[in-house]
Amino acid sequence: MFAFSERLKKLPPYLFVELDRLKAEAKARGVDVIDLGVGDPDLPTPEHIVQAAVEAVKKPENHHYPSSVGMRAFREAAARWMERRFGVSLDPDREVVTLIGSKEGIAHFPLAFVNPGDVVLVPTPSYPVYHIGTLFAGGETYYLPLLAENRFLPDLESIPADVLSRAKILWLNYPNNPTAAVADLDFFSRVVDFARKHGLIVAHDAAYTELYFDDFKPPSILQVDGAKDVAIEFHSLSKTYCMTGWRIAFAVGNEELISGLTKVKNNVDSGAFQAVQEAGIAALSGDQKCVEEFRQIFKERRDVVVEGLKELSFELDPPKATFYVWARVPEGYTSADFCAKLLQEAGIVVTPGNGFGDPGEGFFRIALTVDKDRLKEALARIGDLKF
Repeated sequence: MFAFSERLKKLPPYLFVELDRLKAEAKARGVDVIDLGVGDPDLPTPEHIVQAAVEAVKKPENHHYPSSVGMRAFREAAARWMERRFGVSLDPDREVVTLIGSKEGIAHFPLAFVNPGDVVLVPTPSYPVYHIGTLFAGGETYYLPLLAENRFLPDLESIPADVLSRAKILWLNYPNNPTAAVADLDFFSRVVDFARKHGLIVAHDAAYTELYFDDFKPPSILQVDGAKDVAIEFHSLSKTYCMTGWRIAFAVGNEELISGLTKVKNNVDSGAFQAVQEAGIAALSGDQKCVEEFRQIFKERRDVVVEGLKELSFELDPPKATFYVWARVPEGYTSADFCAKLLQEAGIVVTPGNGFGDPGEGFFRIALTVDKDRLKEALARIGDLKF
């Protein structure tokens, strides 16, 4: 009876909605499903953060409309956190905006700067919202393949001149979802130089900077000289503090880019619940021991999965960050066929690499979001299959 808009008709099926459907069907058949699909940490939000929210909920001043830009106290806490973690100095009034989760900010950002016909440079495989936000803004996506031979970094010099002349935004995401690849300051420095040369906005999704292991500590692009001239960076409390359901994040960087995103938010949302922002202040300003404990737990899980998959002859590189493992499917299988086999024959949900973009074909992603015993059970089930 009612026709969807053309923009909705252009949307690809959202990957994790389809995974949820297949998982529900398996559970309905009585399958003991081990879900390693969606990147939603199973660990509880630290108690001191929860208690801050409990007290904040009781305050009558938090029961009214919040500001779209966020409480100044939260923006100050975010700026102090960036200074401590990365040595980046920010003005909380002009260079920080509060988000209702980073997904919200990422989806809304193109509306501030992309006109119909403009090009947005999007890595692939990648988080689907970079393309979806582009689509909603009327822009055109030009995909930059992330390939193993390039360490899953985009080849900026391969972009055709006619595409660059129409390009407005370059999306990046390091540490990377889904490949778990990392980028160093030398790479970010080249990106900043490239963006300044071609008049590009760099939008960096930095949701996984605190989930790192071994000898690598992920940088912020804003550590590069001149980055504030061209870049905005999105940080999320979801993964760092196991707060995915709380929906709290922030964006930082160039004043004009922050202002543009803020103008969109002023017109489409009323800001994050202030009690949640107070919980965010407790997270960003409090003892960071909980973050280190989370890192250790995910490192132990990573080691279990990496060692187990290698014993089963899977090809993969141990990730230096994120709580994902990106591995090649066995020879003779497509990503979809392999993931379907795991679900149908072993009750294991993993994500097919091509679900994040065509260059992900031949890979699958495991999310380390169940405990070590459950991961060992999943590996045992995989070991029982015939490939």
